[in-house]
Amino acid sequence: MTIIIQINTLLNNMKNFALIGAAGYIAPRHIKAIADTGNNLMVAYDKFDSVGRLDSSFPDCSFFTENEQFDRFCSRAMHSDNKLDWVSICTPNYTHDAFIRYGLRLGCDVICEKPVVLNPYNIEALMMTEKETGHKAYNILQLRLHDSIVALKKKIDEGPKDK
Repeated sequence: MTIIIQINTLLNNMKNFALIGAAGYIAPRHIKAIADTGNNLMVAYDKFDSVGRLDSSFPDCSFFTENEQFDRFCSRAMHSDNKLDWVSICTPNYTHDAFIRYGLRLGCDVICEKPVVLNPYNIEALMMTEKETGHKAYNILQLRLHDSIVALKKKIDEGPKDK
């Protein structure tokens, strides 16, 4: 639910999304949020093709298992009347930085789970890319509302104050 509220605050009308990491753990939440906010998932990429989850919400979504084909599709879309607006990244943490830069350079704003980068010095490069492209990367801290994290926080809050 929170991701829906966060996306709604970023969007004013129907937008086209690309999703990188469609077979990942967090991808179903992003797919649901895109659908629930009335937006369109235009294209998705993952090196694994076991992604039946796209069909239920976005039957017309193009899907690629090869990065080169995904890139070609996205590049063509950016020179059409049906441009991509957002790239949603649901990949392993060590790939976030590169995919964020890809989305920004493509001409899109980017949504990415935490952590945005693994090394703090990489933030400066992302900020430079944002400045160069005029697009932004948004960090979503969705897992802070995961049931196990909420339970752990409650246990800590209710536990002894000296520990």
